[in-house]
Amino acid sequence: MIRFLSDKARLWLLPLWSGILIGTSYIPFPPWASLFCFVPLWIFWRQQTSFKNVFLGGLITAFIFTLIGFNWVTYLLHEFAHLEWPIAILGMLLYALIAHLFVPIAGVLWLCGQTKFNWPDWLSLSFMALITTLCEAYSFTVFDWNFGYSWYGANMPIYQWAEIIGFSGLSAATLLCNLPLYLAWKKRKLKSGKILLVTVIISFMLLNVGGLWLKERLPEPDASFKTLLVQASIGNSEKIAAELGKGYPREILRRYTTLTDKALDSAGTRIDFTLWPETAFPELLGEEFRFNELPVALARFLRERQLALITGAYGVDERSRLITNSLFILDKNGEILPSHYSKTILLAFGEYIPGEQFFPELRKFLPPIGHFARGFGPTQLLNLNGYKMGPQICYESLFPGFSRSLADLGAQFIVNVTNDSWYGAWQEPYQHMYMTLARGVEFRRPVLRVTNTGISTVSLASGDILERSPIHQPWTGVYEVPYLTNPSATFYQRWFWLVPFLLWSALALLLGTGVLCKLKNQ
Repeated sequence: MIRFLSDKARLWLLPLWSGILIGTSYIPFPPWASLFCFVPLWIFWRQQTSFKNVFLGGLITAFIFTLIGFNWVTYLLHEFAHLEWPIAILGMLLYALIAHLFVPIAGVLWLCGQTKFNWPDWLSLSFMALITTLCEAYSFTVFDWNFGYSWYGANMPIYQWAEIIGFSGLSAATLLCNLPLYLAWKKRKLKSGKILLVTVIISFMLLNVGGLWLKERLPEPDASFKTLLVQASIGNSEKIAAELGKGYPREILRRYTTLTDKALDSAGTRIDFTLWPETAFPELLGEEFRFNELPVALARFLRERQLALITGAYGVDERSRLITNSLFILDKNGEILPSHYSKTILLAFGEYIPGEQFFPELRKFLPPIGHFARGFGPTQLLNLNGYKMGPQICYESLFPGFSRSLADLGAQFIVNVTNDSWYGAWQEPYQHMYMTLARGVEFRRPVLRVTNTGISTVSLASGDILERSPIHQPWTGVYEVPYLTNPSATFYQRWFWLVPFLLWSALALLLGTGVLCKLKNQ
């Protein structure tokens, strides 16, 4: 059928092809086309002189890869916003149009530079690759993904370089690698094109070998602990009913305690602490609520078993009296330890309404949306029996700067509690898991991740992922986790802003060279 299209019509298949390559190269797919996925779009852009066509080409690419790689948004709109499936699908189509505008914006910026300076080919291509990389790095998106995570998802040793440049640096390197492969394609009939292709392949292989070396050189852990992760798989309707006081809190607590008891009976060994997921405890926790029925029941349960617990629960902010999404520690006597953590990076339109502080009347139009107080950020660690734990709640794990602050405070390992029950069972649970565990590679700390419905697991400082829970099933897992009592800072931790500095410096150098080239030609 493509044969019957005109040359002009066939040209528009290139942005479509790029969208397919990108979408099928992100988790849970292997990154089979990551190194050349932008090549078709760049070929299309290079043949355009119209801003409209460049923008539309980029929009087509972004629209297609969003539909393929992030179609879980449809399920989210149906499950969380309670939209009928046809409306949820329309919402997904709208999201696909606006979610990744960095692609068409990059094209427009490239054409602006090309039109103004009339650069030579090598400079124009370099600017195209670099501006695409920068636009991706600074794009605004709720789910802050990048092209580096796919290497971890595929378990390719190249991901170990994240301790040097972070996964954002790996993403930049992946996008920039599209440039030599673009040139290899354009010169595919020439010897120079074949040399470029072979050079990229050999470089990629060497980087993977280097990743294996980085892993082997890690220091041996000098301590370990045993932890029990409990995933009760509480349905959304039950959690909502509990939050509304409709009688489910006792049943939810019973499920967690029953699962915990079964796991303790079969473990046959001492557990240092148990971990329950985000908002697992179905009522308010804190000093002022410790004599309420369910907090008393929980304390008695822990005291009888001499079991320490870290659990997600709702708290109350002392300043504003608003509800908080928090992480509490209870010792083996059931006493709530004084330091707890409250979620700081709240989910827009889930836990707060953007702009509400300036326009309070917005809540009248969106009453079901939560109204949570923010915590103080990664400013203190959780401490239990000498363990220094870096707390995260849900998608706070997507922000490397957050985890870097925890590492700077001396966290020995990271504890992440999550509820992914709103997103279905295919893409998002895997994407979110790898993006969370990636922080452990960047800062060489173990990560303990427990979720309501999966995927719960533990990753080591090496990036190795231990047993993973099933999705949407009750489950428990006992882990012995080795760690360093005094972990040293990684290169990425110390030089966090190096990659952005290099990218912006390269842009300044290219623009300066472009100006000089224009002045020479005048």
